[in-house]
Amino acid sequence: MNLTKMIAELREQKEALEQTMMMLERLARSQGKRRGRPPAFLSQASSSGPARKRRPFSAETRKKMAVAQRKRWAAIRKKQAS
Repeated sequence: MNLTKMIAELREQKEALEQTMMMLERLARSQGKRRGRPPAFLSQASSSGPARKRRPFSAETRKKMAVAQRKRWAAIRKKQAS
């Protein structure tokens, strides 16, 4: 096994653990209930996760939605013309 690679991985894990411990210490110091926006260090930590991907509509569903929207607009135009 490559020892330098193992050492690099261990250092990365150590840094991640240190960051987690620092965040938990900050949380422990501010245990009281608070109102409003969360502190910056919390929002940065929570936003680092992967973004949730939206599932795309099928072509058939998009066509149905387009037809329904055209009907709605036609009804609005008909009502305005009257």
